[in-house]
Amino acid sequence: MAANHGMDVAFDASQASAAQTNATEDPAMDDYTHYDFLDLPPGASTTRIEAAYQTIKQRLNGHSDEQMIRMIHEAYTVLSDTERRHRYDAELQRIAAAADMELKNALDGQATRSARRVQDVPMTLLTAVSAWAA
Repeated sequence: MAANHGMDVAFDASQASAAQTNATEDPAMDDYTHYDFLDLPPGASTTRIEAAYQTIKQRLNGHSDEQMIRMIHEAYTVLSDTERRHRYDAELQRIAAAADMELKNALDGQATRSARRVQDVPMTLLTAVSAWAA
């Protein structure tokens, strides 16, 4: 139990502010999902979630910054609760669909450019290709 004490104390100290967004938090943390913090693939079983959380707690043993500990515990809290996990997965799907639509629109915008024609090839390249073909 002593190995878990550091993380539990750190979590208890930050529990009140965990639900609020802190303006000083690292914006790079926004690029990671709860699955990333627990090093799990989406769709992992609750047993794997529990095992991953315990492994990470033992590995860190309270030797990490408070924000990282808070993010790991929040990930475990969300993924271990079935209802919260379904809502979280739905939100990830919504974000992925929006990103896919943005990428599709960007690629469709590029496709509307006129195609290049052979006549647009620079003369030096045509000369080199003609010499090579001969």
